[in-house]
Amino acid sequence: MIILASKSPRRKELFSLITADFEIIPAVGEERADRSLPPQKYVCELAEHKAEEIAAQYPEDTVIGADTIVAINGEILGKPHDEADAKRMLRLLSGTEHSVFTGVCIICQNKKIIFCDETKVRFFWLTDGEIDAYTASGEPFDKAGAYGIQDTGALLVSGITGDYYNVMGLPVGRLYRELLKAGLL
Repeated sequence: MIILASKSPRRKELFSLITADFEIIPAVGEERADRSLPPQKYVCELAEHKAEEIAAQYPEDTVIGADTIVAINGEILGKPHDEADAKRMLRLLSGTEHSVFTGVCIICQNKKIIFCDETKVRFFWLTDGEIDAYTASGEPFDKAGAYGIQDTGALLVSGITGDYYNVMGLPVGRLYRELLKAGLL
């Protein structure tokens, strides 16, 4: 059995593009990693902790953990704590290019595959009114970097370089190929 160790409805939807034969068992442990690590290593560590937590309970199954962060100028942006934090993040991203990193960890028996995918995202210059309106929508609060590209956050984005699905939370094509290469599909 394949287990996706995530409570994210977006990841569930995206993983169903790879296979319909999987279960959702979210990791419930505290997300912990060393924030002084480079963003790529940090997000992989988060994904690995999720996968390890569930793999310990289901050692015979294939477990996939994933996590997504936004990084700009070395600063890691997770989910905003409150409205002020969301506005701060959006002002920081306004008119710039940033990176979205998704770390993925696949554990099957004693085998572990860990990788990170990066997508560059460019934002339009945002007015205070746009930031206030987007924040008031409530959309930023459960998303890394305070925006969701698949929702009205798309109006903030002037372009991307890389995998669109990675920005949503799962690099579908790369994960599919990693699972094929490992003989897990």
